[in-house]
Amino acid sequence: MNYRHIFHAGNPADVMKHAVQALILTHLRAKEAPFCVLDTHAGIGRYDLASVEAQKTLEFEEGIACLYGRPAPHPAVFPYLDAVAALNGGGALRWYPGSPRIARALMRPQDRMVLAELHPADAGTLKEEFAGDRQVAVHETDAWLALKAYLPPKEKRGLVLVDPPFEQPDEYGRMAEALAKAHRRWSTGIYALWYPIKERPAVWRFHDAIERAAIPKTLVAELTWHPEDTHLRLNGCGLVIVNPPWRLDETLREMLPALHGALPHSGGGAKVDWLVPESAEKPA
Repeated sequence: MNYRHIFHAGNPADVMKHAVQALILTHLRAKEAPFCVLDTHAGIGRYDLASVEAQKTLEFEEGIACLYGRPAPHPAVFPYLDAVAALNGGGALRWYPGSPRIARALMRPQDRMVLAELHPADAGTLKEEFAGDRQVAVHETDAWLALKAYLPPKEKRGLVLVDPPFEQPDEYGRMAEALAKAHRRWSTGIYALWYPIKERPAVWRFHDAIERAAIPKTLVAELTWHPEDTHLRLNGCGLVIVNPPWRLDETLREMLPALHGALPHSGGGAKVDWLVPESAEKPA
């Protein structure tokens, strides 16, 4: 409840997460049928990079500021950069779109979005951000309750984005358990679960828990910008993606190295692997 994303908005982790999110939504737009987006940790929607908080850390200078107004490092990054540009009216970089604004930029009239945010002040700001928007519903509620309450959606197609602040020591375990339960409720949806890379053993345990659930078609995409030699900083981040769109893995294998090259880094790189293939059986 103490986490405030404004200090980190637009940093390299946001760039990776939101570029992939935009790419997934672009795939969903390819079919006329409506889709639904459920964002379980929605934040406030947009972030002022000129605010005292953002200026205190300047994390965006090593993220979106390295891409905005410059040639895209890969064509697959265009949907993300277009969403950022739209929020800034095509002018100088001032506002950064959180995941709700990224999604809203790519929704069509037939699509819908459900936003869950537990922090009371942030939930209030989020409601103001989308006031009067009939395609967006904002709920001040716990993320894990939202997965129970709003799945499956009536649209039968869509994306569930799970992006915890990782304030609690059991966050990895809660995510893996929540994914298994949500997938039983809605097995055909696309799920994208974001996680930080600080200490690799924690990530290994998280992946092992998901692998034991044997949820078919589970992809792992990671981007690191520092060597994994310390737990004192954010070395990178990853996404576990269930039911990724067709050939998303191939696109990410090209896009993520291009992003790595465009962002400041002291090492690291990109990795895309299948955690669970299309056909999987649960262990006896």
